[in-house]
Amino acid sequence: MGKKTALYEQHQQANAKLVDFAGWDMPLHYGSQLEEHHFVRRDAGMFDVSHMVAIDITGSGTRDFLKYLLANNIDKLTTTGKALYSCMLNIHGGVVDDLIVYKLGDEFYRVVVNAGTRDKDLQWIKEQSANFDIDIQECDDVAIIAVQGPSARERLERALTKDMIEHVRQLKPFNAVFDNDWLIARTGYTGEDGCEIILPSAQVVPFWLALLAAGVKPCGLGARDTLRLEAGMNLYGSDMNDTTSPLVSGLSWTIAFEPENRDFIGKEALLAEKQNGVTQKLVGLILLDKGVLRDHQKVILEDASEGEITSGSFSPTLTKSIALARVPKTIGSQCHVEVRGKKLLCQVVKIPFVRNGQAVYKG
Repeated sequence: MGKKTALYEQHQQANAKLVDFAGWDMPLHYGSQLEEHHFVRRDAGMFDVSHMVAIDITGSGTRDFLKYLLANNIDKLTTTGKALYSCMLNIHGGVVDDLIVYKLGDEFYRVVVNAGTRDKDLQWIKEQSANFDIDIQECDDVAIIAVQGPSARERLERALTKDMIEHVRQLKPFNAVFDNDWLIARTGYTGEDGCEIILPSAQVVPFWLALLAAGVKPCGLGARDTLRLEAGMNLYGSDMNDTTSPLVSGLSWTIAFEPENRDFIGKEALLAEKQNGVTQKLVGLILLDKGVLRDHQKVILEDASEGEITSGSFSPTLTKSIALARVPKTIGSQCHVEVRGKKLLCQVVKIPFVRNGQAVYKG
């Protein structure tokens, strides 16, 4: 038996198909992954993501520490409540993890990392903090719910107290409000509008029930994966890991090389990679032949050079098979993918595949 979130009994009562995910018993779907995917694209769905890890970092050295720890620059967080997406790198420029950091005070930041990397992330953060005056505390008494979709914020308001409703209405993307131990952030992992809410575990069941009453549909990790893939969002362990740099993972935009006098872990390796010439990139693929694109399938370019699919699946929105792939930069507008001994034709497209519920690719 795996670890259980505070919503485990609610998942059981809803007849969720529970699977092991990073040591947690988590809902894969509640009957139809396809329906859950479409509900998020068209209305509002909610995900129990309490297996993710919230870490509070406080103290006088917090800002300097995070400027050193992260490839993106937290000086961009100029006001309380702002959020930043970043990679945390090792000295070789590989991605230890990707995360979101929230500024909750001048000496108070909350970092949310992936469940599967919890132990190594905590160890890495503590090891790098030795020369900084900070305190690191894992938030082990919180739950996290993501409410996503074009109607997400409207339906979320129906489940909130009056004093919180106005905060949510005023929230801009990648901003959060922190009040009475509730953090509500306008962030997500689906390519749709919505919020992620971190709240005390003891309060999550009535909140979940209030969301149900407001018409928000429970959704599992299966739909969350196809939604994030359509939105071109990386999955740690698939699209990047500690042996691949952001420069070959479609994440160059998350690296803040300026100002030049800011040092961060992995900077020297990334600069050397740029100087030597980055030879690979992450692209989107849409299958033109019949078949299914899956992780680790071989990508063959017209010049016979090769790459690899990092994430592949069927896209419910496009009704086509799609993938993210790490390939040589020489790739053209088409390529082939080797599937069960056959070479299937694919269109190479810019990421994302879907934006605001609409297909970007019109082929």
